[in-house]
Amino acid sequence: MSSPDVFALSIHADYRCRHSGACCSADWDVPVELPVYRSLEEAVARGHLRPQAAARHLTPFVVEPDLPDDAAAMLERTDAGECVFLERETKLCIVHRDIGEAALPATCRYFPRLAVRDGRGTFITLSHFCPTAASMLFRDDCPLTIVSGPLAFPPGDYDGLIVTSDDLPPLLSPNMLMDREGYSAWERHMVARCAERGISPEAVLATLERDARMLRAWKPGGITLVDAVRHLPSHAKREVSTSTLGASLTLYDQVMRTVPGDLRPPADESGLDAAFADLVSPGWSTFFDPLNRYLAAKAFASWTAYQGRGVLTIVRGLEAALSVVRVESARQCRNAARTLDGELLRDAFRRADFILNHLAVGEDLAAAWSVAEL
Repeated sequence: MSSPDVFALSIHADYRCRHSGACCSADWDVPVELPVYRSLEEAVARGHLRPQAAARHLTPFVVEPDLPDDAAAMLERTDAGECVFLERETKLCIVHRDIGEAALPATCRYFPRLAVRDGRGTFITLSHFCPTAASMLFRDDCPLTIVSGPLAFPPGDYDGLIVTSDDLPPLLSPNMLMDREGYSAWERHMVARCAERGISPEAVLATLERDARMLRAWKPGGITLVDAVRHLPSHAKREVSTSTLGASLTLYDQVMRTVPGDLRPPADESGLDAAFADLVSPGWSTFFDPLNRYLAAKAFASWTAYQGRGVLTIVRGLEAALSVVRVESARQCRNAARTLDGELLRDAFRRADFILNHLAVGEDLAAAWSVAEL
């Protein structure tokens, strides 16, 4: 299923790879589809494609019985966890450079894009594990909105969550479905709340929880769901509570329980409460806008909307995402022994999305967050 209608957040709409090499050196398994494998293998055999110097002794492709579905091989990695086709000096992909983007495996072509395709179109957000994507959260050269036809994402069959006409639309609550227009209105509403300047992310979450609870009272037969969203209060809640980490650690632990055991990093929470109070909390208000843009990137193109049990589930997912950022900010500040700054917060965003988008199991996250509907 493809659609000419593509939507993205304004802050992501001009995304372009800046060749940080982060994704190519993350020690990830990268599956290679059969047609791509055949073309790459032929290019290597003919000498048109050569692995990086440190990997010349390796066979570039891993071929074994237990590969993921639709994968004919995996890209080999060096002992340092780098793809054999990453040029160390320039951080360029050798495949992309020498034989073109079309020769790349799908994972490489689409990263860091995270897409939802449904009857409304294709909705694309980014994984902020990519340093370039993380840096875009700090931009202030454009208002935060949803835009159509973003230059960075032309129409195409993007990998991601594909919602067919046979699938149900998102749930308003466990016993009530939304329609497409109603869900779009709620998605726009969430992004608009995140776009309000000078409001803490905690206040944004409190406002969205209030709004979600009010919206759940809607019933068919009166005003439309779109109008119900439009009639939500215009004012935001203002409470702010950032001085302690306890509630965030609870949600962080819930997220980590959805990470498969062989991927779960060892626990490392020593001193995080003190680090948050002493090193993160004093400067937290400096970064309200990038934090809220991060929440918008989680509210938009949300898989949780389709995998969870209602609008409160979506809000709980946003709360959990912010909790992971808070914990990772404390860890970055503790390890660097300095107060929160833009560099440390960028690294916290990257680490948070590495956990949420690349380690945790999305269906398990949605199931855990759906307890908010009870």
